Amino acid sequence: MLVKFYQVACISALLVFNPNLVNAQPFDTKAFVQEDREPEAATGLTEKKAVKTKKFMVAAANPYASKIGYNILAKGGSAIDAAIAVQLALTIVEPQSSGIGGGTFILHWENSGKKLTTFDGRETAPALATSDLFLDEQGKAIPWIKAVVGGRSVGVPGVLAALKKAHQQYGKLPWETLFKDAINLAERGFRVSPRLEKLVQMQFNPGISELPEIRRYFFPNGRAIKAGDKLRNPKLAKVFRSLAKEGTTPFYQGWIAEKIVSAVQHSSIAPGRLSLTDMKNYQAIEREPVCGPYRYYKVCGMAPPSSGGIAVIQIMSQLEPFQLHKRELEDVQTSHLYTQSSRLAFADRNRYIADNDFVDVPVSGLLSKDYLAERSKLINIHQDMGEALPGRPEASIALADDSAMELPSTSHISIVDDQGNAVSMTTSIEMAFGSAVMVEGFILNNQLTDFSLSPKVNGKLVANRLEPLKRPRSSMAPMMVFEGEKLKLVVGSPGGSRIINYVTQTILAMLDWKLDPQQAINLPKITNRNKVTTLEKGTSIVKLKSGLEAKGHNIAVRDLNSGLHVIEVKNNGLVGGADPRREGKVMGQ
Repeated sequence: MLVKFYQVACISALLVFNPNLVNAQPFDTKAFVQEDREPEAATGLTEKKAVKTKKFMVAAANPYASKIGYNILAKGGSAIDAAIAVQLALTIVEPQSSGIGGGTFILHWENSGKKLTTFDGRETAPALATSDLFLDEQGKAIPWIKAVVGGRSVGVPGVLAALKKAHQQYGKLPWETLFKDAINLAERGFRVSPRLEKLVQMQFNPGISELPEIRRYFFPNGRAIKAGDKLRNPKLAKVFRSLAKEGTTPFYQGWIAEKIVSAVQHSSIAPGRLSLTDMKNYQAIEREPVCGPYRYYKVCGMAPPSSGGIAVIQIMSQLEPFQLHKRELEDVQTSHLYTQSSRLAFADRNRYIADNDFVDVPVSGLLSKDYLAERSKLINIHQDMGEALPGRPEASIALADDSAMELPSTSHISIVDDQGNAVSMTTSIEMAFGSAVMVEGFILNNQLTDFSLSPKVNGKLVANRLEPLKRPRSSMAPMMVFEGEKLKLVVGSPGGSRIINYVTQTILAMLDWKLDPQQAINLPKITNRNKVTTLEKGTSIVKLKSGLEAKGHNIAVRDLNSGLHVIEVKNNGLVGGADPRREGKVMGQ
């Protein structure tokens, strides 16, 4: 599973682009779904070193965003203040991954009161979005990629509502102050990053060249933006000014809401059912975290509709009897055990996890010590178990498995302020460039495709089926780890459903093998979502392929583009790391 970070092989495979790619061949739907391709090609692991600070720290997916978060912390702002400023900046500079048109899950640690709170800012389905939304005339689910583009896939954005709710409780600086840097950045412009250039050039989301608003922004004068270009967004600056002055009211009840609803309902591709009433009625929810023990640590994450928190805790708990800390880090057997536990967790995830306000999710049963001990006994140390079956926690009702796709166009923010308060925030618009419906300079999500497109399988209802006002299941896994009452780790990653594996592997590397954040992040990745065992292409973990195959594993070798951001809290300060597979940066003081 895990290979010492200094043995990771660096890749220097750079992409060569066709300047006429704007007129490339039609999108290959079949290949996309079959291969579950990432929305970017890996550019290889570049050298990044752990950052050490004394007072505060922010780790975010783009240097512009990290700097803006740093500015807020340097002014005495709280962790949630910085998270707001970072999210605003990411809306500008990393629009393909997250933004105010999407949703979020936030863990907040209040250090003085030793209190962990979570905020659910996941999108909701419109009131008129019934279970037939993604079915054809014969009652069959339409191809996933055809469901993505246009207004039909848009849920009510929840990021701003969640951030506002969190700010009311834990903010220190005035709301308006948090918008100043982002407004300046949108007005003056930013330099397009290589990653953004690649995603636009590749057109993994066909909507960016088909819908007029987004096409004008990313293909000015008919030419795709390039790295180094200066890109301004005056429309978004206007939106930010309005939000800074009037709070979230214009977004959910005023002129911005009207723009959003009009864009969704009148989309030239697949108009949607979002209404002004849906926008006005949206509420972010404060939920209890889910937590579980691992050795002498406590691991905490988001409750449903996130599957991430439960799945991470399950994987770790099921592995505890195998005492990983006594095993070799670079080892076929260690990797095998990890994938088997992951199979079991994903089997439960696909059967049971959904919006707990609509479906009776057996949360306590899934995290029960006795249940997880029994699941752990199913792991055969000598042989791959093949596709695992879900367990039967508590008195679970008969449900069908869900195979909804989640793609890795997401972002994660880890922050610790000078008072020891912390934020672990994963935020997303789902697929790269979301629905491709652009409104006043920001992109709307396509999160309704995170529901199962088919409400029933073999006559049984799917827990994560589309229902009016429901929140789709997510794999986002913002996590925190505690040692006693002391915060130890702030962790999270983008990566679609592979987020669960990326985050779990990183936490295990730090707790069991005492790696620092950057070492743990740099590790070659291994994933198993109850299907094939996937090894990260171009890294030293590939040498485990034959050993795993001897145990019966079906192996795939491919790019795995995690985007981990980790902060470790130590007695003498903070240590942070950012994933070398993306453009993230750690800053602090």
